[in-house]
Amino acid sequence: MSDDAASAQHPRRRETPDERADRNWLEVLQELRVLQTGTQILTGFLLALAFQPAFADLDPGQKALYLVLIALSALSAVIALAPVAAHRVLFRTGAKASIVTAGHVCLSAALAIVSLLLAGVVGFVFDVVIGSPAGWIAGGSLAAVAVAGWVVAPLTFRARRR
Repeated sequence: MSDDAASAQHPRRRETPDERADRNWLEVLQELRVLQTGTQILTGFLLALAFQPAFADLDPGQKALYLVLIALSALSAVIALAPVAAHRVLFRTGAKASIVTAGHVCLSAALAIVSLLLAGVVGFVFDVVIGSPAGWIAGGSLAAVAVAGWVVAPLTFRARRR
């Protein structure tokens, strides 16, 4: 499709820079809500594990992986919430466009961390239930699917639109 045909199908919005920043900020917040819900559920699952009787049966490597997963979970929450904190600090200063840009960077980083977290949790569970080789295979497979779905496919769609 030519650029003219693409722009005829999807005309640019007629909005002021402030209106665009407001719209983009609402999009960032919606994406944050989706990310935060899943991460909170996963964090709750991880935190509950340490208080289960079988936790004492984990080998040192499994306990180390568990702690890495807890750290990734907390880190993803802090990074994903950074745009909200920035918005509170910069409220009514006219910096919304900058907050949106920072929000994009933070959410991209949080998604990368969450993909590691998800692959790690799946690998951890498979390791505990079946064994270490199964954990590596399951975690690695999920990581590959995440990269394909979250990076390769969107970049392919973007390249095709150009």
